[in-house]
Amino acid sequence: MQKKIDRNYIILFLKGMAMGAADVVPGVSGGTIAFISGIYEELLESINNINLKALKKWKHEGIRSFWTHINGHFLTALFLGIGVSVISLAKGISWLLSHETVLLWSFFFGLVLASVVFIGKSIKNKKPADYIMAVIGIAVAIGIGELGVVENSQQPLYLFLSGALAICAMILPGISGAFILVLLGSYEPILNAVHQRDLLIIATVGAGCIIGLAAFSRVLKWTLNKFKNQTLSILMGFIIGSLSKIWPWKEVVSAKIVSDKEIVLASKNVFPWDFLGDAQIMAAALLAVFGFSLIFILEKSANKKTT
Repeated sequence: MQKKIDRNYIILFLKGMAMGAADVVPGVSGGTIAFISGIYEELLESINNINLKALKKWKHEGIRSFWTHINGHFLTALFLGIGVSVISLAKGISWLLSHETVLLWSFFFGLVLASVVFIGKSIKNKKPADYIMAVIGIAVAIGIGELGVVENSQQPLYLFLSGALAICAMILPGISGAFILVLLGSYEPILNAVHQRDLLIIATVGAGCIIGLAAFSRVLKWTLNKFKNQTLSILMGFIIGSLSKIWPWKEVVSAKIVSDKEIVLASKNVFPWDFLGDAQIMAAALLAVFGFSLIFILEKSANKKTT
């Protein structure tokens, strides 16, 4: 039994690492990874259990009761994986974004495209209202993707609010928390803080994340309980709308140099017709297929766990 429990926590840790890796990339959502790996609703439920009732249990029944109430083992394994991933992979993901952009986006494009199929299968007895909500989700995601980037800011209050807003996006499948940080001009200073182990900035952003997560997860959990199909439909719309943002081949329309780095302000999607037959195209296609297939491997794994 102990070996089985330990194995489950290792799997949770790895899922957390996958969420963290996705959250580092502007355009991909860790919430999408949570959804397709079968832990999304348990994650929301566990976060929602961190409340006054939990504190009362700690006071009157002890730490063990409190820990059980908040599903502490689950949250610890998951968020430890996220933290390790962000700290260890941030530099690598940044390098890939700079040097192997097409290959990185191709993998995530396949991953996200398959998640649309996955969530669509989760919506039972579809009604006209569900399709309307999906269209709304698509429009919102595309609208966010078209917003302009503001100047970088390292003011503590601004970074705190950036963390709060980004975490809300991170737990929404299809809305990228990292991209929200890009729009707010906070992505680079926060990523640099992770690289340089700047504990003050990390703590400031982390505090914003905790407050935002505690508030928004309750709203999301309520909508899933009361209007599950409509909520899943709008989340699916978010993911469909995000596909435009993570299309691998882009042409830069405008950019600026910040700290010797090029920050893309606007770009447009293009097709790689001029590169057909190139080895990179083949590699990109294979990575997209791998990303697409990985979703169904994760789904099969999640189904085995519940049977």
